[in-house]
Amino acid sequence: MSGIRVRTRRELQAQRRRRRPRCLGHLTVAPLWPMHGVNLGTLLRTCDAAGACLAVPRLPWVPEALARGNTLRAGACVHWVDPLPWLASRRDRVLGVELAENAIRLADLPMAREPTVVVLGHEATGIPGEALDLLDAVVEIPMIGTGASLNVAVAGSLVLYKLAGLA
Repeated sequence: MSGIRVRTRRELQAQRRRRRPRCLGHLTVAPLWPMHGVNLGTLLRTCDAAGACLAVPRLPWVPEALARGNTLRAGACVHWVDPLPWLASRRDRVLGVELAENAIRLADLPMAREPTVVVLGHEATGIPGEALDLLDAVVEIPMIGTGASLNVAVAGSLVLYKLAGLA
């Protein structure tokens, strides 16, 4: 391994942006039916890393969950939405992360070339039927274990990195 050079912490910090970018509107991850607050903080960090925004529902416990889970020094791009009306008004490409026939396998998902929203459902029940009708396509994360799904933060992070061209 003599040809591999590990970058120092100072070199990595010099490459990072100094302040929060404005809303780029290119990628938005939307856990619209969250079950666990800790997942929202994790997704917020992923959004920062991938240059994306987070769209969250106007539920009473969500602001506290975001504040508790937000370990970023600068603010992040968060949109407060009413799930179904917001989805219905989107002109962007809307992808759902769900197990469904004709789903795009995560490995086959191309980098986003247009503004894209990634919709994540409830961890136990998935994306509600009335929201499924508002999706342009569905992405499936293949699994070989006994579980039926990953948690919302992990699933959203995997799809977001793929869409951002970082994985």
